Amino acid sequence: MRSTALCIWLLATSVGPAQAQWILQNSGTTADLRGIDSAGAGVAWASGTNGTVLRTEDGGYLWQRCTIPPGAGHLDFRGVQAFDANTAIIMSSGKGDLSRLYKTTDGCQTWKLIFTNPDPDGFWDALHHASDGDLYVLGDPVQGVFALFVSQDSGTTWHAARDSGREAVPGDGSFAASNSELASDGPYLLFGTGGSPAAHVYLSGTKCSSPPVHPHASATSSCTVEWSKAGVPVGSGTASSGVFSIAVRPFTSRQGLFTAIVVAVGGSYDKPDDASRTAAFSTNAGKLWTAAQTLPHGYRSSVAYDPALKAWIAVGPNGTDISTDDGRNWHAVHPQPALHQPAGSSRDWNAVSLPFVVGPRGRIGLLDPQALTP
Repeated sequence: MRSTALCIWLLATSVGPAQAQWILQNSGTTADLRGIDSAGAGVAWASGTNGTVLRTEDGGYLWQRCTIPPGAGHLDFRGVQAFDANTAIIMSSGKGDLSRLYKTTDGCQTWKLIFTNPDPDGFWDALHHASDGDLYVLGDPVQGVFALFVSQDSGTTWHAARDSGREAVPGDGSFAASNSELASDGPYLLFGTGGSPAAHVYLSGTKCSSPPVHPHASATSSCTVEWSKAGVPVGSGTASSGVFSIAVRPFTSRQGLFTAIVVAVGGSYDKPDDASRTAAFSTNAGKLWTAAQTLPHGYRSSVAYDPALKAWIAVGPNGTDISTDDGRNWHAVHPQPALHQPAGSSRDWNAVSLPFVVGPRGRIGLLDPQALTP
């Protein structure tokens, strides 16, 4: 996560990450917002229903309502990935060609349609900018296989991934709740699922054939991308439950191995106050999962890690939770009257990209540095 603003605030306050709270922003819209991406240096983009796209260049003081792409006023933009103040790609979610990608390079004055879902029965769930020009789009299973589309030139051209191992368990799918079902760990991808008897996280890996042993043969080996999946103790095994969001914190182990902490949150979106099976964590880059000991206090649609805070923040309809021990234990964040925080500022959120959070009816929040207490 990019957290320039948070680093500045932490230097100014010199306090620890025991609490976190949101300062409500004026978005100028009543659209339901599910896409948010912070590009750093005060720049962020948000997206939502009715073709809505918003942009700020000043840390949320002013949110600009962007031009709606031609013919896109009926689309639900569930995802956005920001490159800078002028460049961003937005993703709409819907059946078939209602799933689309548009790109702007002039601060959202104009948009170009760059890709449309080629699968009539497909439905896109997440757009992810991994690194440099590499972009990925995750979709629900088509003919029993999770859809994945790849661009290696910042969205100019796209192709369908043909890697093996993305076959779906019957009933399994992903959720377009917060554009955070798809994440990356270095060169590898991970995505969460739900809707079947057990939730999963799928992981990409590399499979290489052994080099030939004949002395006159080439010593090179052939490597391909291959996916595997791991069961995750999140959700209740219903069509409305499972993993809704994943986030990654890379680190180097004591043995000097490069790996990652991965946190998954979710639950049942039709039971927002059900606090059972709402979070899990992995200490080996998503291969094995453990249920959180103290769980978030309801369904959570989005989670993010901030290295400046050294904390994970998860949001959902009934509130915000924070973990400072890599997802093992969570505690609820409550508004602090002494800081003049509105009673409902911790709840009704869909997606987080620190320091911003977005929700229904045009809700946007900015992390409050004064809420960080010793």
